[in-house]
Amino acid sequence: QVQLVESGGGLVQPGGSLSLSCVASGVIWRINRMGWYRQAPGKQRELVAVITNGGPTSEVDSVKGRFVISSDLARNTVHLQMNSLKPEDTAVYYCNTKVALTSGDYARGDEYDYWGQGTQVTVSS
Repeated sequence: QVQLVESGGGLVQPGGSLSLSCVASGVIWRINRMGWYRQAPGKQRELVAVITNGGPTSEVDSVKGRFVISSDLARNTVHLQMNSLKPEDTAVYYCNTKVALTSGDYARGDEYDYWGQGTQVTVSS
């Protein structure tokens, strides 16, 4: 079983910065992708930023130039540096990973999806 543990988040004033981190634990053959989603009250969960193993990063347009995703996939870790935060960034942020649990999974192209418990980010004066 793969578990994701998130840290960071909290309350910050508009224009401030916060950093989120997520570590995946368990028996993992290969992390294919790690990323962050968020869900604001009354809204659907949306992708914020994602990094693929050996590939590029991607961010939703609303955070480009403000949020930076980075990772150390050898240590099953992903970070999200959030700058110039706005009230509309307020949401619960969830870490997500897609992994191959075994070499067989990887060979077949199978992957499994895991989520963290979520961490609250509140941007308010």
